[in-house]
Amino acid sequence: MKTLKILLLTACIGATLPTMAQTTNPATFHGADATKSTYRAVYQLDNEEPDRIKGTLRNIQNAINDPRLKGKLQLELVVHGAGVAAFKKESGYEETVKKLQDQGVVLAMCENTMRERKITKDELFPFLSYVPSGNGELIIRGQDGWTIIHP
Repeated sequence: MKTLKILLLTACIGATLPTMAQTTNPATFHGADATKSTYRAVYQLDNEEPDRIKGTLRNIQNAINDPRLKGKLQLELVVHGAGVAAFKKESGYEETVKKLQDQGVVLAMCENTMRERKITKDELFPFLSYVPSGNGELIIRGQDGWTIIHP
């Protein structure tokens, strides 16, 4: 009886495997369809390495430029910890960051980071928004269904 059950289970699994495997023709594949009316993502930046900062800002711009997502995006950039380097006036990122904001990206700076690092608003871009904690913002957004991206 035990052998019969194993054989039946194996036959059932074997019968469903071909339907589970997805065959995609690379010549016709075009990526996922954006069928929802709104897509929400929050990008996390907690690193001061120039390549990481540039990469994060570029990733956000790439999402904005994706034709499938035109007019459907709500984006936020949460900066905390060492990522504050991206929002400092002398960083060299002001033009890029302001352009993202002009395209609707919310730029959120962590006030905990500012207190811990003794940074004042005068040292940062004047057009930023502030959140009590970067981690808190990520937790809330995640629970509200936002995609969290940490490049």
